[in-house]
Amino acid sequence: MRRFGYLISTVIPLLAAPGKVEFFESRVRPVLEKNCIVCHLNPASGGLRMDSRASLLKGGSSGPAVMPGSSTGSLLIWAVQRKHERIKMPPAGALTEAQISDLVAWVNDGAVWPDQTVMAQREFVVTPKQRAHWSLQPVKDHAPGRAPWADWDRTAVDRFLAAKLQDKHLSPAPLADRRTLIRRATFDLTGLPPTPEDVDSFVNDRSANAFEKVVDRLLASRHYGERQGRQWLDVVRYADTAGDTADFPVPEARLYRDWVIAAFNDDKPYDRFLREQIAGDLLPSDTGADRWRKQVATGYLAIARRFGFAIEQYMHLTIDDTIDVVGKSALGLTLSCARCHDHKYDPVSQRDYYAFYGILASTRFPYPGCESSKAPKDFVVRNSSGEIDAMVGAHRARLATVDADIKRLTDEKKTAELAAAKQQRMMILLQTPSLEQAYAVAEGTPQDARVLRRGEPTEPGEIVPRRFLQVLGGAPVASPGSSSGRLDLADWIADSRNPLTARVIVNRIWLQHFGRGLVATPNDFGVRGQPPTHPELLDALTRRFIDSGWSIKNLHRRLMLTRAYRMASEGVESNAAADPANDYLWKFRRRRLDAESLRDALLAISGDLETSGGGAHPFPHPAAWDYSQHRPFAAVYETKRRSVYLMAQRIQRHPMLSLFDAADANASTPERSSSTTALQALFAMNGSAPAQASEAFARRVMSGAKPAPERLRLAFRLAFGRSPEPDEVERAGRFLSEASKADRPEDQAWAALLAVLLASNEFLFVD
Repeated sequence: MRRFGYLISTVIPLLAAPGKVEFFESRVRPVLEKNCIVCHLNPASGGLRMDSRASLLKGGSSGPAVMPGSSTGSLLIWAVQRKHERIKMPPAGALTEAQISDLVAWVNDGAVWPDQTVMAQREFVVTPKQRAHWSLQPVKDHAPGRAPWADWDRTAVDRFLAAKLQDKHLSPAPLADRRTLIRRATFDLTGLPPTPEDVDSFVNDRSANAFEKVVDRLLASRHYGERQGRQWLDVVRYADTAGDTADFPVPEARLYRDWVIAAFNDDKPYDRFLREQIAGDLLPSDTGADRWRKQVATGYLAIARRFGFAIEQYMHLTIDDTIDVVGKSALGLTLSCARCHDHKYDPVSQRDYYAFYGILASTRFPYPGCESSKAPKDFVVRNSSGEIDAMVGAHRARLATVDADIKRLTDEKKTAELAAAKQQRMMILLQTPSLEQAYAVAEGTPQDARVLRRGEPTEPGEIVPRRFLQVLGGAPVASPGSSSGRLDLADWIADSRNPLTARVIVNRIWLQHFGRGLVATPNDFGVRGQPPTHPELLDALTRRFIDSGWSIKNLHRRLMLTRAYRMASEGVESNAAADPANDYLWKFRRRRLDAESLRDALLAISGDLETSGGGAHPFPHPAAWDYSQHRPFAAVYETKRRSVYLMAQRIQRHPMLSLFDAADANASTPERSSSTTALQALFAMNGSAPAQASEAFARRVMSGAKPAPERLRLAFRLAFGRSPEPDEVERAGRFLSEASKADRPEDQAWAALLAVLLASNEFLFVD
């Protein structure tokens, strides 16, 4: 048992998920190196060394320093919290609350520490082994062999998959029926259920290209961009608030959200899609409207999280957040792991990180306001300087006059008069002329960044010229004295020769349709990520994607018109023993509706969905913003529009969406988790949204002089895409009859009956 205990406490945590290691490297190791290891090394203070996990478990003269999984039982935590009667660490002064919170979370999560001690700085050299990693190899085209089954021999995708199935001795599932298939495709591409008319049209269309017509119709729908846009907004951690301690609103952020939706509907080539988000303001434009759209696109960078009470003091964290999301979303690399030291696993050096950092430090980020200085500034304004002066000149003059009065009255301590002047100032602020502006970035002062030792802005080191990652060529910024280098960065990332960018987005689209990526770690194509299950297929798809003009809609079509996409979700039972996780796709993966699709489906089926696009959120007027870390902004603005248009907040999540695993707006979400909890079941049966939907659903099916069987048939067709079975008709009739005998109002009886449909697995899951 002692040996088994050692295995649990020492070896297993080293095999932890990449996210835990990333948390240790970026949030825990820097704190230990700066505050603890300098004394607890060799000779070790108090007999305790702190340069490895084993040393912490062994402890010193006072016993073990860490008990993995128990912060309350760990001497280290007691010491840094200063709760121990005699040991209070560090001796020079307490850690910050955030640092202590990170240490507590680290210990409770198993105290993961890769088996490496603190290493001295050295010249970074990319080794041949690192360069040979699969994701850094040039994209190659591969030709699949013939499939062993005739119906799997029609597309290259199917032939690649069939070869793996045959090699693993797996038999593919049969085809799904047409009603299942159109429901699957419609939710996949629009996030909405198919209408009964759409289902009938497909079921009755016996032409050879019937499903192809369905896919083309869905791709042409404006709802496609709303669905696809939500996927991208997950990855770039979109929010309508800043994320500082007061979480100030950013009303203009929605323009970027709408740009993303429009870009997908327009099938903007993905390389252009990325270039405009990174450097749209620096690209040539045909018209003023085109230039404005490209400026709005840089919201991709601008929406980075702001931190702290005075956010300008923490811009290094905002830049780190930006590097993290650009690295993960575009390149599939965890670049922020190199903030404090060379990346422990991937060929990314600390100098690489600060070469990237310099590009963003040379960029002007908008200031959304925060507790210490509430007035927003540095937003990109569409109006010309002359128009701005004409619109706000008189307003500024009035404001300057009342500000002078307030200063005089304050000096003279004329308290009643002062209150009136402040009220007058508030009225003037409420009349501020509205300028059209975007939460976007612009060129700042070109500068190379210094390496921050251990990631600390108080410990600057050598200056690093701005350039791209060494392993991807290390090209320098072309005009370092006159530009930030963002345009160079956009070109490097979106270059067709970059082995990562196209592979990453192809894998994301595959994940969307098949429930799991060919690479199971969509944000990490590095050493700690999972290798592809079908590397030749991934490369062949990537090559075709680039050669077809980076068209995402074409990629959707290519994947959805395969035999594999049309499989049933029930397969050959004997396959489960050989491939229990369905890694080789011998059946289709059944999955629960994501949070937004569930909410939107409830609204659509009940007839309450407003299909108009997004609009401004009803934030309070900026003049009234008085948010602080003790009174942060918090609101839920309900609407009948699609969920992608709901106000998304960083420090508070939407109550319904969070219950069903919506994305966390504080971090990149490459794929949704799918939990199953008692709260979800209780919500489905008793929640206000399902209750309102079932009542509206009842009004919809009861409208007109339809008999009960016809109402029931309509309800089933709307909810499930099929007619009820005879036993379902019989049970529903019996329920309605008993409700009538109990003098229950008819509309209430129907609402109760339809609530059962909306709480069923058949509604909540897609086969």
